[in-house]
Amino acid sequence: MPKAVGEAQGRISGRIIIEQLIRNMELGQFEMAYSILTPCIFSLYLHPDDYTRLTGVFDLIREDAKKALAARLGQLNAKPPLGIGALRGAKDRKPYKIASKDWTFEFFPDSEGAVPLGDVEIHSELNETPQPGYHGTKTTLLDREPSVGAITGRAGVRPETRESGDRIYAEIRYEDDSGPQLYLMAQDEISVGRGGDGAQVSLALYTNDEVSREHLRVRRDAAQKRFVIVDKSMNGTWLNGRRLVRGVEETLPAKAQIGVAEVITLQFEAKQ
Repeated sequence: MPKAVGEAQGRISGRIIIEQLIRNMELGQFEMAYSILTPCIFSLYLHPDDYTRLTGVFDLIREDAKKALAARLGQLNAKPPLGIGALRGAKDRKPYKIASKDWTFEFFPDSEGAVPLGDVEIHSELNETPQPGYHGTKTTLLDREPSVGAITGRAGVRPETRESGDRIYAEIRYEDDSGPQLYLMAQDEISVGRGGDGAQVSLALYTNDEVSREHLRVRRDAAQKRFVIVDKSMNGTWLNGRRLVRGVEETLPAKAQIGVAEVITLQFEAKQ
């Protein structure tokens, strides 16, 4: 994904903030037996200079954000099922809803020096009283070079600080609903999928529910100097056009195309 630098260098706009609220709402989905909850309580942290500049328009941003989130919720409920989902029929689809009567947005100046100028960090909850075991969703808009184990661009996850000794074992390039993205693999093993609802993944894909919450894993085998891949999904993973057998590890070539449920293609390239 292209680096996001706000509307101008080091400046963030209300439009970008609202885009990130929608992103956060979708990543924070919590599936239940008969419905899917989306976050509705948002805490937004801005660089102190951005907070001061935007203080006078927070109410207008809240007003627009409510309209945008309500519209997106309507789209999720109106969206026809895709692929295998279509075979189950619309009657089996779970409605998307929020647990409160309305969305709530609170703006705060970042006091820890963690949010750069032109960036926003958003924490969300499903309701005013968080669900047991649900720790909310945090998303950020990144305005810096790719970091180890992080997605670059507007809708990535806040990365850990990169240290000079960190080594990149592989790069994964792809395009999801947020646009082109780059993931830098520095761990020996990563999980890939939509995430959410208790499924913590290393690389979170922003896409439809044909992609499983944990769809596949990539592991670095240092002893044999190779990478392996294993499919963990319902709708399949393809390696260079060939469907993998679910649960069976296979060697991953140094350069490969990984098809995720025939929805997203990951361009994998080993760097070791």
